[in-house]
Amino acid sequence: MTGFEITNGGGSRQPVATCRQRECRTEVAQDPTAATGIAQDDDHEVRRLLQAGRLAEANAEFDLVLSRRPTPPDHLHRAAMLVSRAVLAWRLNRVPLALELAAEGWTDLSGRPQGAAAATALSNLGYLLEGVGHRQAALETLRLSVRLARAAEDEQVLARCLQRLGGLLNLQAIDGPPAQARPGFAEAKAVLAEGLRLCSDDRWRRRLLGAYGRALAGVGEWAAAAHAASEVLALATEADDRWGVAVGQWVLAIERWHHGRLAEAGALATEAMGHAEAINDPSLLLRLSLDVADICAARGDRAGEAAALRRSVSAVRRGAETSREGLGQALEQRRLAVQAQRLATAAQEAAAQDPLTGVANRLGLQRSAPALLDDAVRAGRLPALVLVDVDGFKGVNDHAGHAVGDAALCRIAQLLLRECRLEDLVARWAGDEFVILLGGADATAGPTVAERIRVAVADHDWTPVLGPAGRPTVSIGVACGPGDLDTLFVAADIALYQAKRQGRNRVAVYRPLTGMTAGAHRIGDTPS
Repeated sequence: MTGFEITNGGGSRQPVATCRQRECRTEVAQDPTAATGIAQDDDHEVRRLLQAGRLAEANAEFDLVLSRRPTPPDHLHRAAMLVSRAVLAWRLNRVPLALELAAEGWTDLSGRPQGAAAATALSNLGYLLEGVGHRQAALETLRLSVRLARAAEDEQVLARCLQRLGGLLNLQAIDGPPAQARPGFAEAKAVLAEGLRLCSDDRWRRRLLGAYGRALAGVGEWAAAAHAASEVLALATEADDRWGVAVGQWVLAIERWHHGRLAEAGALATEAMGHAEAINDPSLLLRLSLDVADICAARGDRAGEAAALRRSVSAVRRGAETSREGLGQALEQRRLAVQAQRLATAAQEAAAQDPLTGVANRLGLQRSAPALLDDAVRAGRLPALVLVDVDGFKGVNDHAGHAVGDAALCRIAQLLLRECRLEDLVARWAGDEFVILLGGADATAGPTVAERIRVAVADHDWTPVLGPAGRPTVSIGVACGPGDLDTLFVAADIALYQAKRQGRNRVAVYRPLTGMTAGAHRIGDTPS
């Protein structure tokens, strides 16, 4: 068989390779998120089983996919993964899960999405919106996905987005007013032809070619439509792709119907309807069952017409039309609920964060300290509290201004974070006073970290921040041992007072076993 050909804008013709030629180059059809690198291997196996009509196996494999938790590199890649899996859940008739995954992914797309991952997510979201009956929203979403894929200059993602858009334009032309049908099919034809020129993935080429054949039939190019349908039917049969088989048979049935070969048309459409049922594609099943009914009516087969309409109405149309609005509202409500939950979480985090320095504030420290201290005790470690006070900070504000003083506090917070571990808790207590709570290991951990902090502040180049305003130093009090936050804070405050009294730029350690006295040292000294 020779490959079907697509004419590009310059009039040249490009062959579409046969299935065997293409399968030699790519053994595994890629997932729509392949360009984003998101769990495509896992999702591909579910899709392969779906295409073959092996729904029980696809469901079991999907459960395994969901049990694995890949970590996408950013929120847009996460959105692509979530909405892609929402499509799988939808096809497997797991509607609540599909809505949950789609709402999560939709929320991740808030703001100004861009890039191939966002285009992939929006393409799949458009498919779902069409599935729940929101065709206009689906069309707008799919057009946006194409624009993002073009901007990202990712040809394979663009080809997939074009397939989704072209398929929806076909459906819109079929279901819309007759006067608008031909322009709709013409737009679909152009969109799908571009996708075919770009696509190098076998599964998506079959999808593009099948939809392209339907668009050709819609504009009256019957020979080309039959050629495309025959090719996609052969490719899909070899790949065990029942979706492709169904679409190829559908386009051939439309072509036979046009030429008055009603018996062939009815047989092809009926077989295609069986494939659509097997793969649980309600949109395709609805379209096919209505066409079978029309073909049967043209043949005078009233029993066949009635049977096709019963399948249409009972299996798809009635359930879809009565639930679509509710599903659409459920998806939107779930998206808003997820968004509200995230905003609430963000508000809680913001309430526990110092807006100037970005470290925790007093509330954040008080919320997190009990768990950190309990973990230290259970692990047999000795926690420590380090209380840091900037020496003479009022003079910085008075001489250089509060803006410069704020910049100095931010720099000190950065130095504290640099000298601490990720699991340590750094907080701004008030004004120029900071608290560090260490999970600890032994009695030396607190004084060691405190001395590193003191040296880091003293040796830091402050000229870019303060200019001639001077070089700040810090006095530090340390308390080590079991106890709650209040107990450790009181002890560290006693030590801090000792460090201040002995000349500042010092670390003092509270030692309860020596009569509640504190020892202080400067750089180069050993702790008392």
